[in-house]
Amino acid sequence: MDWTEIFVKVNISDIDTASDICTMTVPYGFYVEDYSNLENEAQEIAHIDLIDKDLIAKPRDKAIIHIYIDSENNPNDAVDFIKYQFETQKIDCEISTGNISEQDWANNWKKYFKPTEIGDKLLILPEWEEKPDTNRKILTIDPGAAFGTGTHSTTKLCLTAIEKYVEKGNQVLDIGTGSGILSIASLLVGAKSSLGVDIDKLAVKTAIENGKKNGFCEPEYKILCGDLAEKVTGKFDVCIANIVADVIIRLCENIADFIKKDGLFITSGIIDSRVDEVKAAIINADFKIVETYNEKGWYCIVSKYNGGNLC
Repeated sequence: MDWTEIFVKVNISDIDTASDICTMTVPYGFYVEDYSNLENEAQEIAHIDLIDKDLIAKPRDKAIIHIYIDSENNPNDAVDFIKYQFETQKIDCEISTGNISEQDWANNWKKYFKPTEIGDKLLILPEWEEKPDTNRKILTIDPGAAFGTGTHSTTKLCLTAIEKYVEKGNQVLDIGTGSGILSIASLLVGAKSSLGVDIDKLAVKTAIENGKKNGFCEPEYKILCGDLAEKVTGKFDVCIANIVADVIIRLCENIADFIKKDGLFITSGIIDSRVDEVKAAIINADFKIVETYNEKGWYCIVSKYNGGNLC
């Protein structure tokens, strides 16, 4: 299968909103070139001062979003959507396209995905990277075409909340599991079981494979394909949803059906302009907000369910 690569160049100041719009275009298969904080990130991630001269020459005031559309979809529709949304948000951009083979698509973004430390306990390790000498719990991941490498702010914030709030013996529900990264992290920090659900068949396949890479399989680690209400029964100690604001708001209408009394609801994927709406929906669903995390304009909200029956 051949793919179309869409290059969207925007100002650094617009990158969060621009990325949010591109996520609506395609919820997987894109990455962001952002060199605005290159030196600090080189130290934090790779612990080096020497940086390749080609990277040093990259512009610091611009970022490029790379989006990949498969041959079964119309890339022109995606471009039109992006242009319309950017105009609405008054975001200046330059858009171009090119063709790329499946093999190149599968490997091109990997050079930007490096080992990442999360919180105090976790280290996200790309499958193709050498295992480091560390006392951290290593989460090996190959996201493939599914969302969730651990490097995006929304995922990092969720992982930070999971490390703090998921307790030994918890039963976890991961809604829109993507690569399975949040389900796997929950098990690594002590959860008894984790159930992931996603409507994307490719994401489900990827999540199952990532579970195996980390030594997890059924019954403790289970991934289902389909709609939440149709596929999932029972109540959980922790429900996690790293999606987008609109979906989280709709999810609040029935999330109580899946969570125990005093259970936790961890939500992320929320851009700063939508955080008040999401908080209102969470509170209206009889949850008390416990803590919020934010990074680069993205929010993660941890809340506790007040109602329901203990089971």
